[in-house]
Amino acid sequence: MKQRIVIALGGNAVQKQNEGGTYEEQAKNIEEAMRNLLPLAQDDNCELIITHGNGPQVGNILLQNAAAAQIVPPVPMFVCGAMSQGQIGYLLQQSLTNLLKQSGIQREVVTVITQVAVDKNDAAFQSPSKPVGPFYNSEDAKKISGETGHTFKEDAGRGYRRVVPSPEPIAIEEIKAIEALIEKGAIVIAGGGGGIPVVCEKELLRGVDAVIDKDKASALLADKLGADLLIILTAIEKVCLFYGQPKEVKLDSLNIEEAQRYVNEGHFADGSMRPKIEAVINFIKRDPERKALIAQANSLKEALEQKNGTWIKY
Repeated sequence: MKQRIVIALGGNAVQKQNEGGTYEEQAKNIEEAMRNLLPLAQDDNCELIITHGNGPQVGNILLQNAAAAQIVPPVPMFVCGAMSQGQIGYLLQQSLTNLLKQSGIQREVVTVITQVAVDKNDAAFQSPSKPVGPFYNSEDAKKISGETGHTFKEDAGRGYRRVVPSPEPIAIEEIKAIEALIEKGAIVIAGGGGGIPVVCEKELLRGVDAVIDKDKASALLADKLGADLLIILTAIEKVCLFYGQPKEVKLDSLNIEEAQRYVNEGHFADGSMRPKIEAVINFIKRDPERKALIAQANSLKEALEQKNGTWIKY
């Protein structure tokens, strides 16, 4: 019996902390990540969908935009998001295809540039909060804001950065194409960086400058595809209570009631573990038969054998 699995790769699968983000570094990291996924990719009974982050990459594209603005016209942020999907998707796609070929398996790996619909009336558009792009001093930030209408906020004493909305994802525009590819046996890479944010006006799509949380978008994709399992790979082996404190507790398993209680008690940090747990809760509560796993990429094999990671069930 086939099992449909959505795997959300964390940002460190492409660029590790303290790395410069060279092509060689990213290619090496991605090959390592794909080797961890290879046993699932080799399994004919596994329908595999891969999502990924794009934070450093889209940030670098925005930096290139700014640095070359007097030479090449800058493009909107949502186009930069599409560029990063193509860039990372290509690296993932080629690496996994090569590993499959080396193991004697011919299986298509396909990247789908994915648009994710958001509500144009989402409250997030009234209060942009997600920092993107380069740092500026106060004077330059005011100048750019006056020229473009972009919103800037001071960021941790390091200067001013543009901030954009982070609306909730409500639909995956390419869902039928993704479904068709999966049913043909392809491994699909989709929803990179949370997807390209779009709004629908008079049945037509329009890109908007925003950042969709990648874990929430991955959970929505998993839900719409009827996935059996959502795996979120991150930098830590297990979900923890009192993370980084002397009384830290590593959790082997959770049900969604416990998970919600821990969220309410403030155990999980915003922009870190909290959106992952919230995404998992939303995925599982729609179908009690579903499961989720949060684990470290390098220990995925052990986690699937329930020897590591944190399993979340209804």
